[in-house]
Amino acid sequence: MTAENDFKSMTAQTQRSQPNPEAQPSPNREQGEERTPGAQAQRDAEIEQIQQHSRHQRVGIQKPPDVPPAPPRKALMFVGVFLLLLLIAGGITLWDHVTHSRALAKETERETVPTVAVVYPQSEKPDEELVLPGSLQAYEESPIYARTSGYLVRWYKDIGSKVAKGELLAKIDAPEVDQELNQMRAARQQTLAQMELAKISADRWENLRKSDSVSAQEADQQASGYKQAQANLAAADANVRRLEQLEGFKDVYAPFSGVLTRRNVDPGALINAGAGVAGRELFDIARVDPLRVFTSVPQAYAPSIRVGSQTVVTLQEFPGQKFVGKVARTAEAIDPATRTLLTEVDVPNKDGRLLPGSFGEVHFAVGTNVNKVTVPVNAMLFRAQGPQVAVVGSDNKVQLRRISIGRDYGTTLEILGGVSATDRIVINPADSLEDGQPVNAVQPTQNQQTPGQPAPQGRPGQKSNQQKGGGQ
Repeated sequence: MTAENDFKSMTAQTQRSQPNPEAQPSPNREQGEERTPGAQAQRDAEIEQIQQHSRHQRVGIQKPPDVPPAPPRKALMFVGVFLLLLLIAGGITLWDHVTHSRALAKETERETVPTVAVVYPQSEKPDEELVLPGSLQAYEESPIYARTSGYLVRWYKDIGSKVAKGELLAKIDAPEVDQELNQMRAARQQTLAQMELAKISADRWENLRKSDSVSAQEADQQASGYKQAQANLAAADANVRRLEQLEGFKDVYAPFSGVLTRRNVDPGALINAGAGVAGRELFDIARVDPLRVFTSVPQAYAPSIRVGSQTVVTLQEFPGQKFVGKVARTAEAIDPATRTLLTEVDVPNKDGRLLPGSFGEVHFAVGTNVNKVTVPVNAMLFRAQGPQVAVVGSDNKVQLRRISIGRDYGTTLEILGGVSATDRIVINPADSLEDGQPVNAVQPTQNQQTPGQPAPQGRPGQKSNQQKGGGQ
């Protein structure tokens, strides 16, 4: 039954697809031509083919399940959920874009702020003893020049010789001075004879004036001639004494007891008098007992220095030995260039072991409580305002502070004032760093640290053994 129905439906469909010869006239009919037998046979063959096809089809054909149409509310809900998902996806995309823009702006702002490496100063214990470098100098030192010109006949003392005051050092031959002295002595005798004659004439004319044998004018002229002769004799005596003193300068004597530290002449050398351009230094003599030791005391310790207080001087060439001295005098003024007090310490040197010009260390028992810290030497700034360091405050802004330098340990500096152990000090600061400039503070790398400076431990007050022994 089903096959029949299918056949009928297919036949009807074929008939619908074939043109109706009655409803639509063919062009042959319009031309008065009749339908040919070949066309009818072709149509019959098609019908026969359709019938055969319908016989071979399967008998049971299942109908598709009937799906009821979706309710209107569910469709609206599906559309709403889809739109909500689109809105959420768009919001997430917009939020990601805004967050990325803000992060980029912050990164750009952070890149414009310079990054600096900071360390904490290392605190030190207050000194009970102040150790400063000192320079040993002779108590008295004088160059010796010739006071008369001539040739050196002989020198009697060489360098290193200990001489007493007034001891003969050298002898000079001055023939010109000898002849001038002889000439001046002869001229004095002439002047003396003229004075004696003037005296006789003045006495004679004075007696004749009493008897009015000569005029008063003539008597006064004779008296004046006698006075002139006396003055000429005094001048001749002075010239003789001058030449005699020059004769005495042919022998060179030591002005004080000491040691000859230099000799610059040999026998036969031409000696010119004086200490000018043409003058030549003969000897250098120094008094080495006691010795003067000069040192510069920092301003923070200046109030602790007292004249007459006992000190100790040590030298590297005498390890373990201490030479006791006393503070002889101070400059009583702070040098504005170095902010130090020039101090002189006198040290006895009877055995001559200490040599002038040596370098030593002066130990002052100050017992001061000056708070000191050490910073790397590459943290200091040299500017017109003086030595400074750059400190990073709690607001990450730079503060330029003036510092007072104590001792120089080579890789570190002792700071007596200006910074504390809790300050963050910038190392290797740039010359363009300004006061109040914002910075990013980071810990230094190994390459940024000063040789001998330990890596920061993140807290102040910690100091390595190498730094503690830096000034020893």
